[in-house]
Amino acid sequence: MLNRKIQPEIKAIEQISIAVPQRKTMSNGIPLNVIEAGNQDVVRVDILIGAGKWHQTQLLQTLFTNRMLREGTKRFTSAEIAEKLDYYGAWLELSTSMEYSYITLYSLNKYFANTLEIVESIVKEPVFPEKELSTVVETNKHQFLINSTKVEYLAQKSFASSIFGEEHPCGRFAMEADYDKVNSACLKEFYDQYYHSGNCSIYISGKVTDEILNLLENSFGKESWGKIENKVLTLPAEIKTTSLKRVFTEQDSAMQSSIKMGKVMIQRTHPDYYKMRVLITIFGGYFGSRLMSNIREDKGYTYGISSGIASYPDAGVFVVSTEAANEYAEDIIKEVYNEMKTLQTELVPASELEMVRNYMLGEMCRSYEGPFSLSDAWMFIQTSHLSDSYFEESLKAVQNVTAEELRSLAQRYFNQENMIEVVSGKKL
Repeated sequence: MLNRKIQPEIKAIEQISIAVPQRKTMSNGIPLNVIEAGNQDVVRVDILIGAGKWHQTQLLQTLFTNRMLREGTKRFTSAEIAEKLDYYGAWLELSTSMEYSYITLYSLNKYFANTLEIVESIVKEPVFPEKELSTVVETNKHQFLINSTKVEYLAQKSFASSIFGEEHPCGRFAMEADYDKVNSACLKEFYDQYYHSGNCSIYISGKVTDEILNLLENSFGKESWGKIENKVLTLPAEIKTTSLKRVFTEQDSAMQSSIKMGKVMIQRTHPDYYKMRVLITIFGGYFGSRLMSNIREDKGYTYGISSGIASYPDAGVFVVSTEAANEYAEDIIKEVYNEMKTLQTELVPASELEMVRNYMLGEMCRSYEGPFSLSDAWMFIQTSHLSDSYFEESLKAVQNVTAEELRSLAQRYFNQENMIEVVSGKKL
């Protein structure tokens, strides 16, 4: 019998075993990654198209091309697609990033043939009907107008434009007029350019059977599809960071301000990145971080503040984000710099470093424990252009980084003079 009066032994995490996908190539050349795990009769299919915001020649082109896939095909109307997916208990997600568009299907194994037929149709033969497009555009435009009144959105927009420049793909944001320029012709042009078997990869995870693989091969892998002769166009871009130290966006009705501070920093492929993640976590990457302890717990300026490194195709960006009452904005910025200076001058105590190690290792374990999270992990490797050793290198960095190394990294990268301060809120 288990004696619940005795505390279980605490063991350090020394190794994390992450299942590597079976990497295959379908008959038409599409890379297929199979992650066979889990006991439930359910699978997830992720179709990755190398077409993101970076590739568009017109604002909103990527978003609406992907979004309109489910609004009608040569075989199914939008109503039929929704009804069939609901009937079979399936879930379809459509999303985009800077470099990719994603079509994700969750399906019960027993209905996989039925749900895959729908996905095959929306990927291979969308028709982009004008009536449905008008409805979708109006809905998104309405949401855009609502977001445009929020300080968080305004701060994010100003921050990205300040870091990259307004002509850079990562610094360009749609205006209300851009929604009126979206039409079926521009979406079809983007679709024809990028949606084909030569610009696609597929992940399937869950309880994957031979029958499911055969169905997937028959639907997407036997023959080339789309206008495969079209080449992927990667548009050149130059980062033009603003020379301004402070960027303020006024919102008279705002009850609080959104604050973002940051700078261009190293990418995931940089040798310092792995140990820099530990420093960022200590600084503002979890609930017990320095920023949270000081600015939330001690000063009471905000409910939450965080920091991280956001990755883009051509740069990493260090960012600190929070929202607080307008009158606290200056004090928060001051305290952020104080915490950066402390990490530059003082060694992180051994107890704090050990706590952060345990936190980060625990997060790694939780992130890779199920078939769908494993699929997310390996898609992250592909879309971030990383090697399979990323997980192992991350583990070693967390286990082996020293307080002296963290102080050295803070001195190298936490430079106050290079930080841009973006504030959106009411001018006091």
